[in-house]
Amino acid sequence: MLTLLHNPRCSKSRETLALLEERGLDIRVRRYLEEPLDEAELRALLSRLEAGSAALVRTNESEWKTLGADRDDPEQVIQAIVAHPRIMQRPIADDGQRAIIGRPPEDVLSLLD
Repeated sequence: MLTLLHNPRCSKSRETLALLEERGLDIRVRRYLEEPLDEAELRALLSRLEAGSAALVRTNESEWKTLGADRDDPEQVIQAIVAHPRIMQRPIADDGQRAIIGRPPEDVLSLLD
């Protein structure tokens, strides 16, 4: 089953969800701001993410800027996201083997190959 880490206030996240639903896929939608990922889940996600830890962070968010953390340090990224879930990049589609950031939304379709 495909899990979409989703923020309904984000246009890219909404576009990605619509793109997946159009294909009739069985999708588990996890609103990560309401149900944040814990450290273990973030470590596992990062191991499946085809991009590095730097891609997992929304560096333009004020919370990230005030932390002064190194986005290339996976442990610092994990700790920052645990403390501030809003700084996690979105949306992320995860099939349990691979995870893809949906920017642009069409990128997640590579999980369907």
